[in-house]
Amino acid sequence: MAQPDPEPMSSGAGQRLGAPETLGISTLDPGHRPPALPPGRHVTIRVRMLDDTEELFDISQKASGKMLFDLVCSHMNLIEGDYFGLEFQNHQKMMVWLDHIKPIIKQLRRPKHTTLRFTVKFFPPDHAQLLEELTRYLFALQIKQDLSCGRLTCNDSSAALMVSHIIQSEIGDFEESQCRSHLLNNNYIPDQMPLIDKIMEFHSKNIGLTPAESDYQLLEVARRLEMYGIRLHPAKDREGTRLSLAVAHTGVLVFQGHTRINAFNWSKVRKLSFKRKRFLIKLRPDLNSSYQDTLEFLMASRDCCKIFWKICVEYHAFFRLFEEPKPKPKPVLFTRGSSFRFSGRTQKQVIDYVRESEFKKIPFERKHSRVQYSSRVQHNSRLSPLPSPRHHEVPTESGVPGDRVDSPARRHWKESVLVSAEDPSVSRITRASPSHQRNGHDDRAGSVSRTEERRGSTRQAHPEHLNTGVISNSPHLSASSGHSHAMVNGQKSLDLCSHSPDGRQPSPLTSPLLNDACSVRTDDEDEVRRKRFPTDRAYFIAKELLTTERTYLKDLEVVTVSFQSAVGQDEVTPDSLKNTILSTFEPLHKFHTGFLREVEQRLALWEGRSNAHIKGDYQRIGDVMLKNLQGLKPLTTNLNKQSEVLLELEKACKASRKLEGLCRDFELQKVCYIPLNVFILRPLHRLIHYKQILERLCKHYPATHVDFRDCRAALADVSEVVEQLQGSLIKMENFQKLLELKKDLMGVDNLVAPGREFIRLGCLSKLSGKGLQQRMFFLFNDVILYTSRGMTPTNQFKVHGQLPLHGMTIRESEDEWGVPHAFTLVGQRQSVVVAASSLTEMEKWMEDIKMAIEMAKTSNGPSSDLLTTNLTDNKEPSPVSENKGPPSGQGPVPLSVICWYRVQSLSFSESCRSLENQLSGNLLRKFKNSNGWQKLWVVFTNFSLFFYKSHQDDYPLASLPLLGYSVTIPSESENIHKDYVFKLHFKSHVYYFRSESEYTFERWMEVIRSATVPSSRARVLNSKEPHPH
Repeated sequence: MAQPDPEPMSSGAGQRLGAPETLGISTLDPGHRPPALPPGRHVTIRVRMLDDTEELFDISQKASGKMLFDLVCSHMNLIEGDYFGLEFQNHQKMMVWLDHIKPIIKQLRRPKHTTLRFTVKFFPPDHAQLLEELTRYLFALQIKQDLSCGRLTCNDSSAALMVSHIIQSEIGDFEESQCRSHLLNNNYIPDQMPLIDKIMEFHSKNIGLTPAESDYQLLEVARRLEMYGIRLHPAKDREGTRLSLAVAHTGVLVFQGHTRINAFNWSKVRKLSFKRKRFLIKLRPDLNSSYQDTLEFLMASRDCCKIFWKICVEYHAFFRLFEEPKPKPKPVLFTRGSSFRFSGRTQKQVIDYVRESEFKKIPFERKHSRVQYSSRVQHNSRLSPLPSPRHHEVPTESGVPGDRVDSPARRHWKESVLVSAEDPSVSRITRASPSHQRNGHDDRAGSVSRTEERRGSTRQAHPEHLNTGVISNSPHLSASSGHSHAMVNGQKSLDLCSHSPDGRQPSPLTSPLLNDACSVRTDDEDEVRRKRFPTDRAYFIAKELLTTERTYLKDLEVVTVSFQSAVGQDEVTPDSLKNTILSTFEPLHKFHTGFLREVEQRLALWEGRSNAHIKGDYQRIGDVMLKNLQGLKPLTTNLNKQSEVLLELEKACKASRKLEGLCRDFELQKVCYIPLNVFILRPLHRLIHYKQILERLCKHYPATHVDFRDCRAALADVSEVVEQLQGSLIKMENFQKLLELKKDLMGVDNLVAPGREFIRLGCLSKLSGKGLQQRMFFLFNDVILYTSRGMTPTNQFKVHGQLPLHGMTIRESEDEWGVPHAFTLVGQRQSVVVAASSLTEMEKWMEDIKMAIEMAKTSNGPSSDLLTTNLTDNKEPSPVSENKGPPSGQGPVPLSVICWYRVQSLSFSESCRSLENQLSGNLLRKFKNSNGWQKLWVVFTNFSLFFYKSHQDDYPLASLPLLGYSVTIPSESENIHKDYVFKLHFKSHVYYFRSESEYTFERWMEVIRSATVPSSRARVLNSKEPHPH
């Protein structure tokens, strides 16, 4: 057996996983010894651990892979080793997992020159299922590696938060100079420098967390990321599109880049196989699925297929089966297919084994940690985050450093890094060390045999050790280490088997994510789910505030950042316009940035990401809204300036063709997903959103609720501001609509005139000598324009004529002309016969036209002369008619164009209602002929749904105009067996959307119906009805 040189042995021993002088607790089965190995020539295997140290293991070359793996786990005193594996690079330069069944000699061609890596193999959906502190520490090291190499991709905030927990574990509580120096000398993520300040900000909030608690919080953040535990395998589909396949606890996943585009749940997969380079997924029959019976993916080689197929088999068995599958009987003559099978304990068996067994407490070392909690726990006493009933009484002498240094075990670890599997006395000598004997004896003596006693003592015994600080010489746990972040390893009590930071007990078998894969769910798990996620309606109302505030802040940034950089910096932009925009929007952006931060912090506490929510102090939002709405009052003058901004912008565009072109080009950018003028009015619409949210909260809360008084006071404050701005809001919405229509119409002068009001636009068929022809009608309070789509690449409408309302009459004429839904407009100069697409459309048009005629009789409105002198041969067109609208397919599509193609009409009141009913949040989307659900960030505004990958994206990936769509609930025949699903359909286009709760489902249905179900009354400026907020 080769022996390494003395110097490397002594220098490496202190940095090894499994060394006795540690700052953590592991468990060790009393009968857990290295396996007996077959005789034969021994080889030395090099294994690189997760902390980047390397260990040498002497083992028979005839031994199986499982024997080597068990030897590694025994060396680290790791009980939950089934989550891990050994991987290495084979002769084809591909990373493969060490097969537990095959002999080592058949897998490693050159064992002496091969380094195996000990890494996480199976990533559970819930880290609370990891019952050992050592296991969670190893998972944290894996997350650290994945972050560093760029495998675990995420947004900047998540990356900074995870790094803050890593450095909390390594250097302890925040100290600015030390933290900055540490970050400058250590790189945790690929592009770390821009995030140093954010990392330090998060780190300053982690004060008091022990390394074990930091590991737990790190895993809490990581497990929510889409790329958590994902190992991508390159592939192509039948069309040759480059994709990647991956496997998770739920099934097989398909990625395009780092975006998951599909998922095949284990419950829907009938068979996985491969044939040469083709990886095949055979699905169970599904009448509603557009997928074929068998899906085919092309991989680089047969070996690539086999490697991925093997890990799929192992993932399925580990997470879905209750026990290890039995080997198939060997055929007598011929073999067909692979004999590979999963070998080892399943997740259920691992959890049951750890829960039902008692183990010694063997310390382990955190290599990178410099934390010395001498003021809280003496030297090597336990740092397990959850104290056990009697285990906190540890003999003082076990914590004396001199005992550990002089112990035989300590000398052994220093003198030999090479662990021989042939000599089991090595592990026996280690466990027989005095310090270990004391720890093990006292821990075992202090255990409680009855579950009832363990439960009671956990909750009630020795409360002074949980609520007060600990002096430096005390071996007891400190208050911060008493938080229920984990367990004292080896306890069988259900209350101690595993805990999350807020004291919630996870499922003993599977997590909710695993249950979605159609495995059996118990009543206990349902109770866990109810405890894990807030279900109060007030929580979802507050969450709506959070999601819409995120969208609103992004909309403000369109003006303060994008528009300023694209237009505001140009020399052609007047200083008066720059100053008006800057003074109006910058204070609002600054205020709402702080408001959003407070709402995010409150929702984080409410959701249980902190122990504070247990007291119920943070399960409310009224106090946050009251405080900030009172802070918004001084900015009312900024809200009154919206009309000034619109007027100043319109005046500047009239004066400068170049500025007009810059604004038009800006609206073609992806970030400007709705008309620019709508962004300018966003602050006024946001006040109405606040009012609606507070009204729902006050309606939900009883008068005795702790949050009712704050919500009512906040509602009074925002109602006062809305009432002050109500009159100007309607005028500005009308002004904005006229500006928008001016861009849509070709050949119109002076559309934006004092006193002119927009009422309705839409498609009607005009009866002429050529028959019925589709025309676009625009109804104002003084005139009707009828137009058609111009034969140009723009989205503009060419005006054919105008009908002044003064002196006009209207009558139904279906019987007169024999045309369904026809009516006649009789003017002083001409008469026009038009037909609507339905009886409802006809009634809406006739009602609005009659109302406009009455208004024209009593008002001194603007002049009706809107048209240019020559519509057909205009050699010198006006600036309006020369205005080129956005090219087709670019920029926001005008609502008039949507109405033209879908033969719809739209009133002013409906347009205002759509802008005031904005909603955003995460939805799962499914197409009619697709199998999987895709998670998207969805924003509803301006009669459209806009789809983003996440709320942090600057522009939408796609949009869906809703005019003409119907929203319903799927029928039983559609086999959508999910809760809170609604269906959008227009002709043959069908989409399904799934929300997270009953409240969000109702809200999405409500706002979408506001865009798809037309209102019967038009809202005009001088209407006697109050503005419906």
